Amino acid sequence: MPNIESRLASLGIELPEVCPPVANYVSSTRSGNVVQISGQLSTHAQGGIKGTVGVDCSLADAITAARLCAINLVAQFKAAADGDLDRIARVLRLGGYVQAGPEFFEIPTVMNGCSDLIVDVFGEAGKHARSAIGVYRLPFNFAVEVDAVIEIVD
Repeated sequence: MPNIESRLASLGIELPEVCPPVANYVSSTRSGNVVQISGQLSTHAQGGIKGTVGVDCSLADAITAARLCAINLVAQFKAAADGDLDRIARVLRLGGYVQAGPEFFEIPTVMNGCSDLIVDVFGEAGKHARSAIGVYRLPFNFAVEVDAVIEIVD
């Protein structure tokens, strides 16, 4: 498998600093080789993508929001793997939440923004199980939130 850092560079992706938890929880927990990563919002240094998809946030913006969640997840993966993304053996599962309006039903399409990036970065090891759920509200009015379960090798 190619070096993940070089794959990120070839995709033009620069990982952000990880966001610390905003409440009473931790960014990740580990049991054996399985690591649960807390939900990552569609945020970036300029603020991120907020709003209700299908109301004041377009499908295209929501797909970009899910991609932002994926980039934030990879940054958390790196932190959980002590800075070495090549220790990620497998992305096991993604759980996606889309702040969706009453007439918006393309939630799986939104989540493809996250899933596609994870597979682009990790290749076969990035192919994962997934949930894509429409919700009434997300923290701080962000459009998308995604959590993950990964396997790390020592």
